[in-house]
Amino acid sequence: MAAKKKQPAARPAASDKPATLKDMLNPEVLAKLQAQANELKATEQERRDEEQRLAAEAKKAERKRLENDFEYLLGQSEGKKINKYD
Repeated sequence: MAAKKKQPAARPAASDKPATLKDMLNPEVLAKLQAQANELKATEQERRDEEQRLAAEAKKAERKRLENDFEYLLGQSEGKKINKYD
């Protein structure tokens, strides 16, 4: 008797896959949703950029304030001298 060869299981066709939301949505609705998502991403990026700009301005203002603070400058210059000769 000849050995029986097992048949590989038939692979499901592409049409047998479950439908995704993208497949079920009207292309116009899908385009609107994608546009809305892109708009939200752009808005979020603008908000982050504005926060970074404000933080940079605050840092610059603090640096300028410290440059006019003689006590701070004196402390900085003394600290450098101590470190230099240690």
